Amino acid sequence: MFPAIFAPAGNFESLQAALNAGADGVYFGAGSLNMRAGGAVNFSPDELPGVIARCHDAGTGAYLALNTIICDGEKEAVRSLCEIAGNAGIDGVIAGDPAVLSILRELHIPAHITVQCNVANLDAVKFYAPYADVMVLAREVPLGTVQRITEAIRKENICGPSGNLVKIEVFAHGALCVGISGLCGMSMCTYGRSANRGKCLQNCRRRYRVQDVETGAELEIDHEYVMSPKDIRTVPFLDRILDAGVSVLKIEGRGRPADYVHTTVSVYKEARDAWKQGMAYTPEMIAEWNRRLETVFNRGFWEGGHYLGNTLEAWCKSPGNLATYRKEQIGLIEHYFSKAGVASVKITSGELREGDKLLISGGSTGAMELTVRGLRVEDQEVMIAGKGTEASFAVPGKVRAGDRVQILKERIAEEEI
Repeated sequence: MFPAIFAPAGNFESLQAALNAGADGVYFGAGSLNMRAGGAVNFSPDELPGVIARCHDAGTGAYLALNTIICDGEKEAVRSLCEIAGNAGIDGVIAGDPAVLSILRELHIPAHITVQCNVANLDAVKFYAPYADVMVLAREVPLGTVQRITEAIRKENICGPSGNLVKIEVFAHGALCVGISGLCGMSMCTYGRSANRGKCLQNCRRRYRVQDVETGAELEIDHEYVMSPKDIRTVPFLDRILDAGVSVLKIEGRGRPADYVHTTVSVYKEARDAWKQGMAYTPEMIAEWNRRLETVFNRGFWEGGHYLGNTLEAWCKSPGNLATYRKEQIGLIEHYFSKAGVASVKITSGELREGDKLLISGGSTGAMELTVRGLRVEDQEVMIAGKGTEASFAVPGKVRAGDRVQILKERIAEEEI
């Protein structure tokens, strides 16, 4: 399994997308005691057994995020959630609060130390070793330090509760926070919504001016998003990260859609597998991986990040998504004809053309991309199917009635995002 790729899942579409793409592990939240407390990006505790079973049926590990600060009066809720997860066969729980770690140890559930614990040196690894076999390093740790830590773990035989050597996990791709490894009080101070309780309103992502309060003069800066970093992308030098002894590559994005999950997992799996086969990364390989990553949600990319000792000068210049494709929903799947390998969609918005690039997504389908071929309306070949028609076309795999159908349209350079 190792080096493993862990994918995020905030709903069943993203979960299935991760499984279809071949993730080694999927991490997710349940309820409100995690760093993504919004209901739209979490499963319910009652859904946990089904989520875990779906992961295991696909040969994939299942990991519960329980990584917030815990307040008095919540220990019983934590214990109940951990018991549900443990009884369902959870492979690990991502946590950092001592109360949670104590409960996990009592229940003999494997723990992964969360990035919010800021593990950045060997002493921290030794401190947490009695509690966890896997530790996520702070995002600010340079690659040289990562390698020194993994080498020392092997040399000094530092083991977790299982008796196996501690494994090191790092963030490989996704959003970065202006706070230290996600620890930030800005949302709490301004709106009473704590980031460390999973309720961040991300007001750091907004535009700000720098102004002299005495004179009213404003400083001229190159852009207005002064606290919003670009996303990290490590695939161009993933071989160096793996050479440093990293065991788990985490993709950030429990709030991201299914196509993001499928594409990022697929790309990083290809890069990981190339490394395992001893292949040198070529400029052509890296360019293609980068191109595919740019097609799904991103805020622009900071190449290298702290891993290569870069200073944080890569700030966003837009409030939202810089993906090279935008999505326009045209309708839902009406029927799937398995023998013919054809699906039909009732077009409720816009029009569908032969050669259009589509994204079909659903809780059991995950995310499927295809190019429209053999477009038909009322059993007649057509080049365009308009609003109100039911159009059919070939699909490369099984889709389900009710799956969303979106056209992927390439953005033009001047298009406002």
